[in-house]
Amino acid sequence: MIIKKQRTYIYIDGFNLYYGVLKNTPYRWLDLKSLFQKLLNDSHDIQAIKYYTARISVRDGHKQAPIKQQSYIRALQTYIPECSIHYGHYLTHEITLPSAHNSKTEKKKFHKVLKSEEKGSDVNLAIHLLNDAWLDKYDCAVIVSNDSDLSESMKLVKEQHKKTIGLITPSNNRGRKPTKMLRQHADFMKCIRTGILSDSLLPNIIPGTKIHKPKNW
Repeated sequence: MIIKKQRTYIYIDGFNLYYGVLKNTPYRWLDLKSLFQKLLNDSHDIQAIKYYTARISVRDGHKQAPIKQQSYIRALQTYIPECSIHYGHYLTHEITLPSAHNSKTEKKKFHKVLKSEEKGSDVNLAIHLLNDAWLDKYDCAVIVSNDSDLSESMKLVKEQHKKTIGLITPSNNRGRKPTKMLRQHADFMKCIRTGILSDSLLPNIIPGTKIHKPKNW
């Protein structure tokens, strides 16, 4: 039996992926193509993997973090020709928050802290998802995120372009379901579990290069 191949584009919210299943694990040196080949069935011809992220800055105690991130991105671009990187940015600003240890009898204490937020990645993903549909680049779009802000772009792709949409939720929590805002537009859904991550890692040294897995990854 001949299986009809779908031109498949994968759109990855890097922030959601990292904090959903990768942070503080030994699986950060992740081979994205290998992962999705395992998650998707043989009807999918993966033609593009679009990874949306932001360049991290040096932080106290994590001075090597930007170097490690760039090593990983270089590895993806070198080892996976279908993979492209699309950058948003981090916005850091000062906010005032109440102390967690205020007693009922004393005056409430507040502290100024720096808060960093990733900006632009979800917008970039939504725009590319729509633009690629207009250009008829894919038959199936696979969204890797649980960000409800992507709901409207998914809805338009379904209604205006009649494309198939898959939703992959990056979460180690078996009880956590994808947000209803996204589920209602998905033709199929899958979750990323630890077992599949351990079987989907890049080579420690990328063949033909000096790019290698960072220490403590």
